[in-house]
Amino acid sequence: MKSAVEQLSTYKSVHLNPNNIRTHFIGVPMIIWSAFLMLGTLRFAWQDYQISLAMIVTLVVLAYYMMLHVRLALGLVLFILPVLYTTELVVHSEHPFVIAISFFVVGWAIQFIGHKYEKAKPAFMDDLNQLLIGPFFLMAEVYFMLGWEKELAAEIKPIARDKRRALEAKLKS
Repeated sequence: MKSAVEQLSTYKSVHLNPNNIRTHFIGVPMIIWSAFLMLGTLRFAWQDYQISLAMIVTLVVLAYYMMLHVRLALGLVLFILPVLYTTELVVHSEHPFVIAISFFVVGWAIQFIGHKYEKAKPAFMDDLNQLLIGPFFLMAEVYFMLGWEKELAAEIKPIARDKRRALEAKLKS
């Protein structure tokens, strides 16, 4: 498994433009919320409870984040639990899939607009695992803005810049 530094620096290498990062703070949560809503419609009974696939995915993804970086993962718990709760409310509405698809499409449109600013393709196009790193990256950015995890930020930035330079050199050749 790649380290948090390696994962974050790869993601950061195509997210250096502040406008792109801003769009991700809108688009990524929309995509996550819509995915959780879609997964929330897939349900099964367990004893006296209704369990959704979103609940199971939550546990798996949070465990993955915990393995990468515990403090960032704790921040993601604070993000993901309200997402899970609100999607559980909406899953019982009349048209949850229409709502989910609408958020999903708008979220991705915002993402691709951000990458126009960046002039770089999204990270997941080279590594599908980067789809999971998007929320992790945004939580890291929140921590960095708050002045937390300074050592992590200092470690990631030069690696990301080097990866970006290599990517740009490869595109020029």
